[in-house]
Amino acid sequence: MIRQSAAVYRRRRIVVLGGLLVVLAAIGVGVWLLIAQPWADASAKPAPTESSTSSPSPDATEPTPTASEATPTTEPSADATGPVACEAQDIVVEAVSDADSYDPGVLPQLSIRLTNNGPTDCTMDVGSTTQVFTVSSGDDVWWRSTDCQENPSSMIVTLTAGATVESKTPVTWDRTRSSVETCGEANRPRATGGGASYHVDVQIGGFSSAGSKQILLN
Repeated sequence: MIRQSAAVYRRRRIVVLGGLLVVLAAIGVGVWLLIAQPWADASAKPAPTESSTSSPSPDATEPTPTASEATPTTEPSADATGPVACEAQDIVVEAVSDADSYDPGVLPQLSIRLTNNGPTDCTMDVGSTTQVFTVSSGDDVWWRSTDCQENPSSMIVTLTAGATVESKTPVTWDRTRSSVETCGEANRPRATGGGASYHVDVQIGGFSSAGSKQILLN
């Protein structure tokens, strides 16, 4: 058997060690490239991570309706609460006197008659506040009940459809000429007698009589 010299062994060790160093160097370079990645785009930024759920801002809340935006309520109609106010086309107003002619010294007693010709009941103010009696001779107004009226009052009544009513307490004409300036005078001008003709008109609740009532003073 031929024995190899020591020089041969040394050369083989060198070759083996050199190969081992090459392998180790290659492994080291691969690991560095994997970690460092020098070819990566430096401008690239990592994708943002999901943040924790945030509560909505105050602007995202639903607005609360203000008082002006609230749904309006429906008020009951007049028909649901009772009779409605009387209308002029349904009401007939008449002046009434207790006589057609008066002897000297007898004072005319004047009243009002109302008829509701409408299809339904209605309400109106028939108090003395709304009553006006006027006595005229031709175009000359002699007397007006409101000139010296004291303590007028209101009275709301319901007039039944088709019914006729008349005032119970008459207004007295003292057969003198009235004015707001002479209410306290005792010697106001007196109306002419001897069969003189006078006409009585009346208003009540804003409605006027269609015609006048004629009376004669003796």
